[in-house]
Amino acid sequence: MKKKILLIGGAGYLGRVISKEFIKKNYFVRVLDNCVYQGMKNKFDLNNINFEFFYGDKSSPKTLKKVLDKIDVVVILSGLVGDPITKKYPGLSKKTNIDKTLKCINLINKFKIKKLIFISTCSNYGVTKKQVPVSENNVLNPISLYSKAKVKIEKFLINNKNKFNFSFTILRFSTAFGYSPRMRFDLTVNQFVKDIYLNRKIELYDADTWRPYCHVKDFANAIDKVIQANEKLTKNNIFNVGRNENNFSKLAIIKLIIKKMKKGNYEIVKNSKDRRNYIVNFSKIKKILKFTPQLSISYGINEILSEFRKKNIDKSKIFQFGNYKVKKNII
Repeated sequence: MKKKILLIGGAGYLGRVISKEFIKKNYFVRVLDNCVYQGMKNKFDLNNINFEFFYGDKSSPKTLKKVLDKIDVVVILSGLVGDPITKKYPGLSKKTNIDKTLKCINLINKFKIKKLIFISTCSNYGVTKKQVPVSENNVLNPISLYSKAKVKIEKFLINNKNKFNFSFTILRFSTAFGYSPRMRFDLTVNQFVKDIYLNRKIELYDADTWRPYCHVKDFANAIDKVIQANEKLTKNNIFNVGRNENNFSKLAIIKLIIKKMKKGNYEIVKNSKDRRNYIVNFSKIKKILKFTPQLSISYGINEILSEFRKKNIDKSKIFQFGNYKVKKNII
Protein backbone atom coordinates (compact mmCIF):
# COMPACT_ATOMS: atom_id res chain seq x y z
CA MET A 1 0.00 0.00 0.00
CA LYS A 2 1.29 3.44 -0.96
CA LYS A 3 2.60 5.34 2.07
CA LYS A 4 1.32 8.87 2.58
CA ILE A 5 3.89 11.48 3.59
CA LEU A 6 3.21 14.98 4.90
CA LEU A 7 6.01 17.48 4.31
CA ILE A 8 5.53 20.45 6.62
CA GLY A 9 7.43 23.29 4.98
CA GLY A 10 7.61 21.31 1.76
CA ALA A 11 7.36 24.22 -0.70
CA GLY A 12 10.87 25.51 -0.04
CA TYR A 13 14.32 24.77 -1.43
CA LEU A 14 14.55 21.25 0.03
CA GLY A 15 10.87 20.42 -0.03
CA ARG A 16 10.36 20.94 -3.75
CA VAL A 17 13.13 18.49 -4.57
CA ILE A 18 12.06 15.99 -1.90
CA SER A 19 8.45 16.11 -3.15
CA LYS A 20 9.48 15.20 -6.71
CA GLU A 21 11.86 12.47 -5.55
CA PHE A 22 9.24 10.95 -3.25
CA ILE A 23 6.66 10.76 -6.03
CA LYS A 24 9.26 8.87 -8.08
CA LYS A 25 9.61 6.50 -5.11
CA ASN A 26 5.86 5.81 -5.23
CA TYR A 27 4.83 7.80 -2.16
CA PHE A 28 1.74 9.96 -1.90
CA VAL A 29 3.02 13.43 -0.97
CA ARG A 30 1.07 16.15 0.79
CA VAL A 31 2.72 19.52 1.45
CA LEU A 32 1.75 22.11 4.05
CA ASP A 33 3.49 25.48 3.79
CA ASN A 34 2.72 29.14 4.54
CA CYS A 35 5.31 30.29 1.93
CA VAL A 36 6.95 32.93 4.12
CA TYR A 37 9.70 34.21 1.83
CA GLN A 38 9.42 37.12 -0.57
CA GLY A 39 9.15 35.85 -4.12
CA MET A 40 7.35 32.63 -3.14
CA LYS A 41 3.89 32.07 -4.56
CA ASN A 42 1.25 30.76 -2.17
CA LYS A 43 0.84 27.63 -4.25
CA PHE A 44 2.85 24.63 -5.37
CA ASP A 45 1.60 22.16 -7.97
CA LEU A 46 3.37 19.12 -9.44
CA ASN A 47 0.40 18.12 -11.63
CA ASN A 48 0.44 14.60 -10.22
CA ILE A 49 -2.40 12.57 -8.70
CA ASN A 50 -0.03 11.56 -5.89
CA PHE A 51 0.57 15.16 -4.78
CA GLU A 52 -1.44 17.69 -2.79
CA PHE A 53 -0.58 21.18 -1.57
CA PHE A 54 -2.17 23.02 1.33
CA TYR A 55 -1.42 26.65 2.11
CA GLY A 56 -1.59 27.21 5.85
CA ASP A 57 -0.07 27.49 9.32
CA LYS A 58 1.57 24.43 10.91
CA SER A 59 0.34 25.50 14.37
CA SER A 60 -3.34 25.73 13.41
CA PRO A 61 -5.39 22.84 14.91
CA LYS A 62 -7.97 23.13 12.13
CA THR A 63 -5.33 23.03 9.40
CA LEU A 64 -3.42 20.13 10.93
CA LYS A 65 -6.59 18.08 11.35
CA LYS A 66 -7.18 18.46 7.62
CA VAL A 67 -3.64 17.73 6.39
CA LEU A 68 -2.93 14.85 8.79
CA ASP A 69 -5.86 12.79 7.51
CA LYS A 70 -4.62 9.28 6.56
CA ILE A 71 -0.95 10.33 6.81
CA ASP A 72 1.65 7.71 7.78
CA VAL A 73 4.78 9.83 8.20
CA VAL A 74 5.26 13.52 8.99
CA VAL A 75 8.49 15.29 7.99
CA ILE A 76 9.08 18.71 9.57
CA LEU A 77 11.18 20.88 7.25
CA SER A 78 9.53 24.18 8.10
CA GLY A 79 10.88 27.35 9.64
CA LEU A 80 13.01 30.35 8.92
CA VAL A 81 15.99 28.48 7.50
CA GLY A 82 19.55 29.73 7.84
CA ASP A 83 21.60 31.90 10.16
CA PRO A 84 21.32 35.28 8.34
CA ILE A 85 17.52 35.37 8.15
CA THR A 86 17.01 34.28 11.77
CA LYS A 87 19.40 37.04 12.84
CA LYS A 88 17.47 39.52 10.70
CA TYR A 89 14.10 38.50 12.17
CA PRO A 90 14.84 37.26 15.73
CA GLY A 91 11.27 37.62 17.01
CA LEU A 92 9.75 35.85 14.03
CA SER A 93 12.47 33.22 14.25
CA LYS A 94 11.51 32.33 17.82
CA LYS A 95 7.81 32.34 16.94
CA THR A 96 8.25 30.16 13.84
CA ASN A 97 11.18 27.89 14.67
CA ILE A 98 10.40 27.27 18.34
CA ASP A 99 6.91 28.25 19.50
CA LYS A 100 4.92 27.13 16.45
CA THR A 101 7.04 24.01 15.97
CA LEU A 102 6.45 22.92 19.58
CA LYS A 103 2.72 23.54 19.18
CA CYS A 104 2.75 21.61 15.90
CA ILE A 105 4.42 18.57 17.49
CA ASN A 106 1.98 18.57 20.41
CA LEU A 107 -0.95 18.74 17.99
CA ILE A 108 0.47 15.90 15.87
CA ASN A 109 0.57 13.77 19.02
CA LYS A 110 -3.23 13.91 19.18
CA PHE A 111 -3.56 12.11 15.84
CA LYS A 112 -2.77 8.55 14.79
CA ILE A 113 0.61 9.30 13.26
CA LYS A 114 3.16 6.49 13.36
CA LYS A 115 6.34 8.39 12.56
CA LEU A 116 7.74 11.92 12.78
CA ILE A 117 11.02 12.93 11.14
CA PHE A 118 12.49 16.21 12.35
CA ILE A 119 14.99 17.89 10.05
CA SER A 120 17.75 19.46 12.11
CA THR A 121 21.25 20.66 11.21
CA CYS A 122 24.93 19.83 11.68
CA SER A 123 25.28 23.52 12.51
CA ASN A 124 24.25 22.42 16.01
CA TYR A 125 27.89 21.44 16.60
CA GLY A 126 28.96 25.08 16.27
CA VAL A 127 32.70 25.20 16.84
CA THR A 128 34.65 21.99 17.36
CA LYS A 129 38.27 21.03 17.87
CA LYS A 130 40.13 21.39 14.60
CA GLN A 131 40.28 18.28 12.42
CA VAL A 132 38.33 16.17 14.94
CA PRO A 133 35.12 14.86 13.31
CA VAL A 134 32.09 15.04 15.59
CA SER A 135 29.50 12.28 15.94
CA GLU A 136 25.90 12.32 17.09
CA ASN A 137 27.04 11.82 20.70
CA ASN A 138 29.17 14.95 20.81
CA VAL A 139 28.14 17.86 23.01
CA LEU A 140 26.16 20.40 20.99
CA ASN A 141 27.45 23.95 20.81
CA PRO A 142 24.94 26.01 18.81
CA ILE A 143 26.05 29.61 18.29
CA SER A 144 23.32 30.94 15.98
CA LEU A 145 19.62 31.55 16.55
CA TYR A 146 18.86 28.98 13.85
CA SER A 147 20.85 26.15 15.43
CA LYS A 148 19.78 27.10 18.98
CA ALA A 149 16.15 26.67 17.89
CA LYS A 150 16.93 23.28 16.32
CA VAL A 151 18.63 22.10 19.51
CA LYS A 152 15.65 23.22 21.57
CA ILE A 153 13.26 21.14 19.46
CA GLU A 154 15.64 18.15 19.54
CA LYS A 155 15.76 18.29 23.34
CA PHE A 156 11.98 18.58 23.54
CA LEU A 157 11.56 15.43 21.46
CA ILE A 158 14.17 13.48 23.41
CA ASN A 159 12.94 14.58 26.84
CA ASN A 160 9.32 13.74 26.03
CA LYS A 161 9.80 10.55 24.00
CA ASN A 162 7.77 8.45 26.43
CA LYS A 163 4.81 10.82 26.18
CA PHE A 164 4.42 10.66 22.41
CA ASN A 165 2.13 8.34 20.50
CA PHE A 166 4.58 8.37 17.60
CA SER A 167 8.25 7.49 17.24
CA PHE A 168 10.63 10.10 15.90
CA THR A 169 13.92 10.34 14.07
CA ILE A 170 16.13 13.43 14.09
CA LEU A 171 18.21 14.04 10.96
CA ARG A 172 21.03 16.58 11.21
CA PHE A 173 21.54 17.75 7.65
CA SER A 174 24.84 18.96 6.20
CA THR A 175 24.98 22.24 4.28
CA ALA A 176 22.85 21.73 1.19
CA PHE A 177 23.80 22.35 -2.43
CA GLY A 178 22.29 21.67 -5.84
CA TYR A 179 19.47 22.95 -8.01
CA SER A 180 15.88 23.30 -6.82
CA PRO A 181 12.84 24.88 -8.51
CA ARG A 182 12.76 27.16 -5.45
CA MET A 183 16.44 28.00 -5.76
CA ARG A 184 18.72 29.33 -3.03
CA PHE A 185 21.90 31.23 -3.79
CA ASP A 186 22.56 32.05 -0.14
CA LEU A 187 24.21 28.63 0.31
CA THR A 188 27.99 28.33 -0.08
CA VAL A 189 28.37 26.06 -3.14
CA ASN A 190 25.36 27.53 -4.97
CA GLN A 191 26.47 31.09 -4.26
CA PHE A 192 30.04 30.54 -5.45
CA VAL A 193 28.89 28.86 -8.68
CA LYS A 194 26.46 31.70 -9.36
CA ASP A 195 29.02 34.44 -8.69
CA ILE A 196 31.70 32.83 -10.85
CA TYR A 197 29.22 32.18 -13.66
CA LEU A 198 28.25 35.88 -13.56
CA ASN A 199 31.96 36.87 -13.51
CA ARG A 200 31.75 38.39 -10.04
CA LYS A 201 34.75 38.60 -7.76
CA ILE A 202 34.07 36.68 -4.54
CA GLU A 203 34.93 38.08 -1.13
CA LEU A 204 35.81 34.92 0.77
CA TYR A 205 35.14 35.21 4.48
CA ASP A 206 36.21 32.52 6.95
CA ALA A 207 38.25 30.72 4.30
CA ASP A 208 39.64 28.10 6.68
CA THR A 209 36.34 27.15 8.35
CA TRP A 210 34.99 23.67 7.63
CA ARG A 211 31.52 22.31 6.83
CA PRO A 212 30.08 19.09 5.46
CA TYR A 213 28.06 19.38 2.22
CA CYS A 214 25.28 17.25 0.73
CA HIS A 215 23.16 17.42 -2.43
CA VAL A 216 19.43 18.08 -2.00
CA LYS A 217 18.47 14.83 -3.79
CA ASP A 218 20.60 12.85 -1.35
CA PHE A 219 18.61 14.35 1.50
CA ALA A 220 15.47 12.90 -0.10
CA ASN A 221 17.18 9.50 -0.21
CA ALA A 222 18.19 9.77 3.44
CA ILE A 223 14.61 10.46 4.54
CA ASP A 224 13.46 7.56 2.37
CA LYS A 225 15.96 5.28 4.13
CA VAL A 226 14.47 6.26 7.50
CA ILE A 227 10.91 5.64 6.29
CA GLN A 228 11.78 2.22 4.86
CA ALA A 229 14.06 1.05 7.68
CA ASN A 230 13.15 -1.35 10.47
CA GLU A 231 11.56 0.73 13.21
CA LYS A 232 14.03 -0.63 15.77
CA LEU A 233 16.86 1.07 13.90
CA THR A 234 15.33 4.54 13.71
CA LYS A 235 13.02 4.84 16.73
CA ASN A 236 13.88 7.99 18.71
CA ASN A 237 17.30 8.01 17.08
CA ILE A 238 19.57 10.74 15.69
CA PHE A 239 21.64 10.64 12.49
CA ASN A 240 24.07 13.05 10.88
CA VAL A 241 23.29 13.14 7.15
CA GLY A 242 26.17 13.43 4.71
CA ARG A 243 29.43 11.64 3.92
CA ASN A 244 32.88 11.90 5.46
CA GLU A 245 34.53 12.75 2.12
CA ASN A 246 32.31 15.84 1.73
CA ASN A 247 33.81 17.78 4.65
CA PHE A 248 35.52 20.79 3.08
CA SER A 249 36.92 24.17 4.05
CA LYS A 250 35.41 27.14 2.24
CA LEU A 251 38.76 27.71 0.53
CA ALA A 252 38.81 24.12 -0.75
CA ILE A 253 35.25 24.54 -2.04
CA ILE A 254 36.01 27.66 -4.04
CA LYS A 255 39.20 26.13 -5.48
CA LEU A 256 37.22 23.05 -6.54
CA ILE A 257 34.58 25.20 -8.25
CA ILE A 258 37.17 27.35 -10.04
CA LYS A 259 38.98 24.24 -11.24
CA LYS A 260 35.72 22.75 -12.50
CA MET A 261 34.50 25.95 -14.19
CA LYS A 262 37.97 26.91 -15.46
CA LYS A 263 37.51 30.50 -14.33
CA GLY A 264 36.90 32.56 -11.21
CA ASN A 265 38.38 35.24 -8.99
CA TYR A 266 38.30 35.58 -5.21
CA GLU A 267 39.84 37.60 -2.42
CA ILE A 268 40.26 36.26 1.12
CA VAL A 269 38.85 38.70 3.67
CA LYS A 270 40.45 38.51 7.08
CA ASN A 271 37.60 39.82 9.22
CA SER A 272 35.54 36.86 10.39
CA LYS A 273 31.77 36.94 9.97
CA ASP A 274 30.94 33.39 11.03
CA ARG A 275 32.61 31.47 13.85
CA ARG A 276 31.08 28.09 12.95
CA ASN A 277 33.72 25.51 12.17
CA TYR A 278 33.03 21.78 12.30
CA ILE A 279 33.95 18.51 10.62
CA VAL A 280 31.29 15.82 10.95
CA ASN A 281 31.46 12.03 11.18
CA PHE A 282 28.78 10.19 9.16
CA SER A 283 29.69 6.61 10.07
CA LYS A 284 26.49 5.97 12.02
CA ILE A 285 24.03 6.50 9.16
CA LYS A 286 26.29 4.54 6.82
CA LYS A 287 26.53 1.60 9.22
CA ILE A 288 22.95 1.45 10.51
CA LEU A 289 20.89 2.60 7.51
CA LYS A 290 23.40 1.71 4.76
CA PHE A 291 23.12 5.28 3.49
CA THR A 292 25.86 7.11 1.62
CA PRO A 293 25.21 10.23 -0.49
CA GLN A 294 25.86 9.60 -4.18
CA LEU A 295 26.01 13.08 -5.72
CA SER A 296 29.28 15.01 -5.67
CA ILE A 297 29.90 18.73 -5.54
CA SER A 298 31.09 18.48 -9.17
CA TYR A 299 27.67 17.08 -10.06
CA GLY A 300 26.01 20.01 -8.30
CA ILE A 301 28.19 22.53 -10.15
CA ASN A 302 27.28 21.03 -13.55
CA GLU A 303 23.62 20.88 -12.57
CA ILE A 304 23.42 24.57 -11.62
CA LEU A 305 25.37 25.66 -14.72
CA SER A 306 22.99 23.62 -16.88
CA GLU A 307 19.96 25.40 -15.37
CA PHE A 308 21.57 28.77 -16.09
CA ARG A 309 22.22 27.77 -19.69
CA LYS A 310 18.67 26.49 -20.12
CA LYS A 311 17.47 29.85 -18.74
CA ASN A 312 15.56 28.16 -15.91
CA ILE A 313 17.22 30.67 -13.59
CA ASP A 314 16.27 34.27 -14.36
CA LYS A 315 19.45 36.32 -13.92
CA SER A 316 17.43 39.55 -13.67
CA LYS A 317 15.73 38.24 -10.50
CA ILE A 318 18.79 36.59 -8.97
CA PHE A 319 18.39 38.60 -5.75
CA GLN A 320 15.14 36.71 -5.02
CA PHE A 321 16.80 33.27 -5.04
CA GLY A 322 17.43 32.80 -1.34
CA ASN A 323 16.10 33.15 2.17
CA TYR A 324 16.65 36.91 2.31
CA LYS A 325 13.33 38.51 3.28
CA VAL A 326 9.92 37.40 4.50
CA LYS A 327 6.59 38.67 3.23
CA LYS A 328 5.13 41.69 5.02
CA ASN A 329 1.99 39.82 6.05
CA ILE A 330 4.12 37.24 7.89
CA ILE A 331 5.98 39.69 10.17
